Parts: sequence; structure tokens; C-alpha cells
Amino acid sequence: MRVYLPATTRVLQALVDDGRLTGPLTGFAVTPGLRASYPLSDAGADEEELEYAALLAAARASLRLVDIDPAAARRRVVLAADVPDAAVAEVEDPDVDRGAVRVSGDVALAAVASAHVDGAEAEDDVRAAVAVVLEADLGSEDAQFVVDQAEGHELAWYATQEIGSLLELL
Repeated sequence: MRVYLPATTRVLQALVDDGRLTGPLTGFAVTPGLRASYPLSDAGADEEELEYAALLAAARASLRLVDIDPAAARRRVVLAADVPDAAVAEVEDPDVDRGAVRVSGDVALAAVASAHVDGAEAEDDVRAAVAVVLEADLGSEDAQFVVDQAEGHELAWYATQEIGSLLELL
């Protein structure tokens, strides 16, 4: 199953250094709950659109991780990884984002298909969003506007063999 794992630049560095992320991990995937939410807004959503929705949910979660890691670069990071279906369980809680999953084991670097990271041009917007993401989660329209500015930036795609070079540039 393809899962999208929210991360930070420091988590990305740990993945490279250790060759794995230690589980359990929270991520996002195309789950029955995510699929069920789409007929309400887009009954024609295909698998690629659903995966993009899971990636965006992970990017929002990345903002929350950056918020609690002052040493991380002010960039959203999402890792796309392929893990065994048996290692993934949908989080069935109405208070969590649709598509949330729990990965029970470690995720090896070899299981990571790609990294998705904000470019330098997003840093100011991400910095502002990190400061208010929890307020946005609680329903503040002003805070949501600030978060929307950060989420308006497309994440750049990096193959796993490019992650080391990316980290050197940060």
C-alpha cells in the first residue's frame, strides 16, 4: 500500500542516516474513509486524485510536525512509501483527517518511493502557517487563510537517490 508520511527536514536526515524510520508511524493513504468522503464532492475522483488528497493531508500534518521542531527547516516534507498492507490500519476516529493510517512497523529507506518537499520560495509562507496551523485546525478562518497560502505551493518531487543532495542544499 502506498502511504504518505508527514515529516520534517530533520526526519528526512534521520531517514538517510539510519536507513529507516522507526515505527509505529502515522501517515495517510487511500482508505475506505477517504474514498467515502469523495462522492460528496467529486464522484468521478480516480485513484490518482485520491492519492493526491492523501499527499495533501500529509503535507498539512507536516506543518504540525514543523511546529514542534524548531530546528527543522520551514518546509513541508512528505515521504511516499510502499508498505505491506498488513502493516497499515486505518485510523477510524471522526476527529482525525480522512485517510489517516497507522503503520505498525519501521519503514526502510528502500521502501520510500519519493520525497515531496517545499522549495525555498515557500519558506516564508510555511513559517507563517506553522505559527497558526493549530488555530486553523480549531476553525479560525484567519488562520486558515494563512495556512492556505502555504498549501498553495506545490511540493517538489525528489527520487530517493536525490534526497542526500537535497539535504546538502538546505
